[in-house]
Amino acid sequence: MTSPDTSSNPAGADRTFQVDLRGLVDLLSHHLYSSPRVYLRELLQNAVDALTARHRLEPAAPAGAFGIRLYADGSVVRVEDDGVGLTEADVHTFLATIGRSSKRAEQVAEQRADFIGQFGIGLLSCFLVADEIHVLSRSARTPDAPAVEWRGRGDGSYTVRTLRASARPRPGTTVTLTPRADAGEWTRPAQVHALARHFGSLLRHPVTFDDGTHGTDGPGGAPVNPEPAPWTRTYPTPGARSRALAAYGEEVLGFTPLDTIELDLPAVGLKGIACVLPEAVPAGRRHGHRVHVKGMLLSEQAEEILPEWAFFVRCVVDAESLRPTASRESLYEDDTLAAVRDALAERLRAWIARAAASDPDLLARFLQAHHLAVKSLAVHDDEILRMLLPWLPFETTDGHTTLDEFARTHRTVLVTSSVEEFRQVASIASAAGLGVVNGGYTYDRELVHRLPEIKPEASVADLDPATLTAHLDPVDRETELAAAAYLARARDVLAVFDCDVALRTFQPASAPALLVDSREARHERTRSQLAREQEGGLWGDILGALRQEAPRAQLILNQLNPLVRTAVAIDEPELARTSAEALYGQAALLSRRPLRPAESSLINRSFLDLLAHALRKDS
Repeated sequence: MTSPDTSSNPAGADRTFQVDLRGLVDLLSHHLYSSPRVYLRELLQNAVDALTARHRLEPAAPAGAFGIRLYADGSVVRVEDDGVGLTEADVHTFLATIGRSSKRAEQVAEQRADFIGQFGIGLLSCFLVADEIHVLSRSARTPDAPAVEWRGRGDGSYTVRTLRASARPRPGTTVTLTPRADAGEWTRPAQVHALARHFGSLLRHPVTFDDGTHGTDGPGGAPVNPEPAPWTRTYPTPGARSRALAAYGEEVLGFTPLDTIELDLPAVGLKGIACVLPEAVPAGRRHGHRVHVKGMLLSEQAEEILPEWAFFVRCVVDAESLRPTASRESLYEDDTLAAVRDALAERLRAWIARAAASDPDLLARFLQAHHLAVKSLAVHDDEILRMLLPWLPFETTDGHTTLDEFARTHRTVLVTSSVEEFRQVASIASAAGLGVVNGGYTYDRELVHRLPEIKPEASVADLDPATLTAHLDPVDRETELAAAAYLARARDVLAVFDCDVALRTFQPASAPALLVDSREARHERTRSQLAREQEGGLWGDILGALRQEAPRAQLILNQLNPLVRTAVAIDEPELARTSAEALYGQAALLSRRPLRPAESSLINRSFLDLLAHALRKDS
């Protein structure tokens, strides 16, 4: 930490910034770090980097010879490592200057990728929980090096003392914090132990914790990371390995995976697992992934490690070459991360391909839960489209079925543009023998149109209202003439809704009427109406003429229905008008589309009028 420069300076001379350390710590706590708990991660990280440098200095040292020891008893928090340590010059250079990092030292600059930290401000995070930081260190670089003591305080001042080597018999560094009273939440022994396991469970160096009670774990402390990452262990059989990885995924992610995909990218030193979620997730919702860098937990919410379409898995990975951001709580977006994202996406595609080729039961369970995710992938991925389009479920007039099965029974596959349109025509189309797919759901219409790419013999077309009405049988001429007066009154009544009326016969006979309309047609009619009302004059007349060409809705009455046969024979004008309104309202309700205010009013009015007519008749 740089002390204020109070010496006089001639005009124009360079001056140094004066740092308000308390203000800087407040800035870090509110804008860089997500929580004060990161202080322990930063201390562990510094210790790991010191051990990395020590192993480079002494490459012949056996694995596990150097480690990290944590101590917390409620009054102090201490982190001790057997790392490379610091000389007095190092202390002045790296601990007394904000922003300077020993990992950036000239002698290791070209090898900085071996270290987790990159920014040299981690020690400041300790001021989030303590007002004073005490560091005692002894360098392993110089034989018989003295011990060095550094004390930094929250007001920006610090002291440095050189002590006898006996003050620290072995090389390494000890950082001791005396917590503030308001930091007890983060410095209690149980919490320190939990944070150590949270951040350091996959660290490659041995880490132990001691709360001062010397319980059953003995004076050496309880191991924080007793076992290496599960993907680095050996197992007697592939099945045992698969079960162990699934159990680990369940332990850290909190759900039993549908399947576990092992991830291994040697080029960037990435290993881990992707756990397939057993249940569907809302479209577009992305789960965070648990990402470790060189064993240290970086984030539990790293969305950027996978593409958006892969929301059906959650990952736990440990990587060597990914860069953390300044807060070390997320990943830096660079070419390496983009390449990792693409490579992991390819691993997920390969898993889907293997399931499709060799495990149909797993594939069926996967598609049942995650068909939307696969559809989003198939839209943009021709390989997945070819593999899985025939297997994907769609809503059709034959029920929920696959396109492969549907295309076998329907030479022409018709697809609607909306859920509303499908609901309007489904029962009528099914009775008429038409094969219609609901294309109103996300990706469905686009995927159905790509079916001929997989099955060249299949024919796909958008459902046109004229296509449906063409499959409805006309009534005979005598019946048409007998109903002409009623149909004319009905057209007059429904003209306000831009709706024509026709009489046909179709199945099921229980359906009295079918309202054929589309969202696009309604939108066009509404737009034309608003434009005509706003323009007026000559332009209003021209737009009014164009409006006559806008698509009209069509109310098709079913001559096979007994109620309709009775209605078309009504001679009383008012009752005929009311019955036409009621038939339109019932058909509009069955279409399941949102009702306009005028339609809601019509339904209420026609019900009351029919009720009044029935009461008068009975009286």
